[in-house]
Amino acid sequence: MADFKHIIRIINTDLDGHKPISHALKKIKGVNSIFANSVCLTTNIIKTKKAGELSEAEVKKINDVLKNPEGAGFPSWMLNRRKDYVTGKDKHVLTSDMDFIQNNDVRRLMKTKSNRGLRLAAGLPVRGQRTRSNFRKNKGKVQGVKRKSK
Repeated sequence: MADFKHIIRIINTDLDGHKPISHALKKIKGVNSIFANSVCLTTNIIKTKKAGELSEAEVKKINDVLKNPEGAGFPSWMLNRRKDYVTGKDKHVLTSDMDFIQNNDVRRLMKTKSNRGLRLAAGLPVRGQRTRSNFRKNKGKVQGVKRKSK
């Protein structure tokens, strides 16, 4: 218990050392529960082991797998950025890179004035949902039903 760490740092994110490693990894943006369990399985770390009990070598292994999951043998369907617009390759994006890439995608769609881009700019649903009863928010305020004035 002498080498227990209350906070560990993986991929520039502080993780709680008291949680099991599979739950602690979910705090990293871009890592869900299935991906976290797969990382534990790939690195041969027991997923119920507390994050604070990990050795430096195990933390380095987890960092390496998270930085390059394709090289660790993860299938392409498990990655969150498939067929990247610029490179055309499958990759897994983590932390602030996720926000940057998503903002660039939305800006590109708006610039080309595609249907998706126009609907994103207007704050409307993109994937064909009906708007009669849902999506009534108007700049942060719930709008509700508008009645005709008499």
